[in-house]
Amino acid sequence: MSHPATAPADRSQTRRVEGKPRVVVTQRLLPATEARLAELFDSRLSSHDTAMTREDLATAMQDADVLVPTVTDRIDAALIERAGPRLGLIASFGAGTDHIDLHAARARKIMVTNTPGVFTNDTADMTMALILSVPRRFVEGGRILRAGEWTGWAPSTLLGHRIGGKTLGIVGMGRIGQAVAHRARAFGMSVIYHNRHRLPEAAEQMLGARYEADLDMLVGEADVITLHCPSSAETHHLIDARRLALMKPDVYLVNTARGDLIDEDALIDALENERIGGAGLDVYAHEPAVDPRLIALSNVSLLPHLGSATFEGREAAGEKIIANIRFWADGHRPPDQVLEGWS
Repeated sequence: MSHPATAPADRSQTRRVEGKPRVVVTQRLLPATEARLAELFDSRLSSHDTAMTREDLATAMQDADVLVPTVTDRIDAALIERAGPRLGLIASFGAGTDHIDLHAARARKIMVTNTPGVFTNDTADMTMALILSVPRRFVEGGRILRAGEWTGWAPSTLLGHRIGGKTLGIVGMGRIGQAVAHRARAFGMSVIYHNRHRLPEAAEQMLGARYEADLDMLVGEADVITLHCPSSAETHHLIDARRLALMKPDVYLVNTARGDLIDEDALIDALENERIGGAGLDVYAHEPAVDPRLIALSNVSLLPHLGSATFEGREAAGEKIIANIRFWADGHRPPDQVLEGWS
């Protein structure tokens, strides 16, 4: 369960662009990235940080050689069908491609690229922050302090759980899952993982991770569960009421991948009735809307989709975007081409 990766060369989608290709960017990027885009290409940059409307996307795709969307832009088959004849490259800003209909793009001979690897450590760092935060009740303690309700240190208040000696269950052992495993081992956790394909034995030994082919067994054994899968029909509501019922009563569930991996109604019910210990979430089923029932819970740490939010990661992603466009415009296969069905 990992994000689509680069694939062998597919020359049928390459083309050489005469002059500067017209590049439409759907949201604000870092100033240095925007300046370089403006220097190299006939760029149409966004003046705001909000996602384009569907009609604005359709208009942009009518008159662009290259579209640079983000993970919040849903590029479905209907939009791709409406694209103008110039559109030859969708250079997505981000590693995931579940927001793009790859089959429809391929049918129109529109190449798709992404920016794999640049956010791996950033997302893994934040995942570990949530793995620490939820069992130790850091957010709950911070709320009490800010509300002026803290009455001082006491030996029996705001007690949480240490993570050393606990078992971490990783669901999806791609780049980010493996980076989390490295970090978890440093904190003294045992690691088990579930993945569509088992890792080579040498990789398992390096990570100190044990493979569990049965996801139900993993969620029943782990003390902390963290999700690192792409969004797909296969992974939609991967964690549902049935699997929540298999978990230990003091388990902590962390999701920094995609909101629809979890049935939010079932999760809220489990949290409200204290059938699991707590949750740490950076992504949501209907973001930017967050269910108010989640916000009201004290046993949940909530973040506003900050997994990739570092200057370094966003700058590196911008550099990959520019490189992919330049390769494509010169008639060569971009280094980060994604093909439907590759993962």
